[in-house]
Amino acid sequence: MGTDISGYIECRERPLRPDASGTWRAAIDLDLLYGDRDYDAFGCLFGVRNYATFRPLAAGRGLPRDLSDTVRQAAESWEHHDATWISWAEVARVDWDEPAEGADQRMRQYLRRPDGTLEPMGKSLWGPRLMEATGASYEDVLEGRVRWSEGQEFELGDTVFRAATLRRRDVVPPDGAWRRVWRVMETLAERTSPDDVRLVVWFDS
Repeated sequence: MGTDISGYIECRERPLRPDASGTWRAAIDLDLLYGDRDYDAFGCLFGVRNYATFRPLAAGRGLPRDLSDTVRQAAESWEHHDATWISWAEVARVDWDEPAEGADQRMRQYLRRPDGTLEPMGKSLWGPRLMEATGASYEDVLEGRVRWSEGQEFELGDTVFRAATLRRRDVVPPDGAWRRVWRVMETLAERTSPDDVRLVVWFDS
């Protein structure tokens, strides 16, 4: 079974008194802005399915205690895991050129053509041919007992397996699926402040 993301963008109303904290309101359902199942992005942002070994931006924070009623009801309407949140202030200062902490656990697979060029064939965490080429078991890889190094390469017949390290912008590109989410958060922050806009998410598998 795959893992899907749900959530809401919330905005905090400015309080009438300067010493008050303000109330969070649901602004827009994440489903209206983002509908992908992208494990690389989930790992980079929230530490979920983090095969690419990023330092997550906002992992394991849980649901905020001052969550709006609308979002709390949505989150509690079915079983979920890895709930967390991130503010626009945090997103706005991300270094998108930051590389992952290590090579992706999923090897890139290529077909070596007769002229020597490599044709990309996808990537995988495990498989009979990959295990045969590397000598590692599925359990070794899945449980982290085996870690690949950048550029590490294995060959099996005309198939080449190669390890690569990703950058944040490789998995959350500025023109990618998350751009609509960021655009809405940024627009709301212009009316309030970067700390008064947050994305609250949870996952189901």
